[in-house]
Amino acid sequence: MMIYVWILIALLAIAIIWVIVAYNGLITLKNRTSEAWSDIDVQLKRRYDLIPNLVNTVKGYATHEKGVFEKVTEARAKSLSAEKAGDIKGAAVAEGELSGALKSLFAVAENYPDLKANQNFLDLQQQLADTEDKIQASRRFYNGNVRDFNTKQEVFPTNVISNMFGFKKAEFFEIENEEEKKNVEVKF
Repeated sequence: MMIYVWILIALLAIAIIWVIVAYNGLITLKNRTSEAWSDIDVQLKRRYDLIPNLVNTVKGYATHEKGVFEKVTEARAKSLSAEKAGDIKGAAVAEGELSGALKSLFAVAENYPDLKANQNFLDLQQQLADTEDKIQASRRFYNGNVRDFNTKQEVFPTNVISNMFGFKKAEFFEIENEEEKKNVEVKF
């Protein structure tokens, strides 16, 4: 009879340890996902800080291209607003619009040979390109963490713990603007 009690205690201990390990694993992935979103946030902040400098540099050469500058400024504000609200889908849409506006800005810059040779413009353009690369890498890192977190919540037996403690699936960072998914057309 005593052996059954010990077996029951051992099974209970194993179950408790498993719950703790599964819960801690979910918390770890949830925190990694939050950290990954923060990485995107840092890179977007860097981009937002660079854009006014870039716009002002191009503005000096292209004063009659006012509409392009307004679109960049509006897209930047919309993106900042969505991100501050923590709206991942809204941020993805706004980021797509901002990327499109930046493409227009660079297209305007192509029309001004003196601007293209200006060292300040070249430096800003390089920094922005580097930032765009970092944003893309941060998005991939975030989406990888979201994938891992969501998968862990869906697979058995961890899904039991996930449901028991009310974990919610994280949203992927996706570009919803179909124009952003198309190939860029370069015209000379």
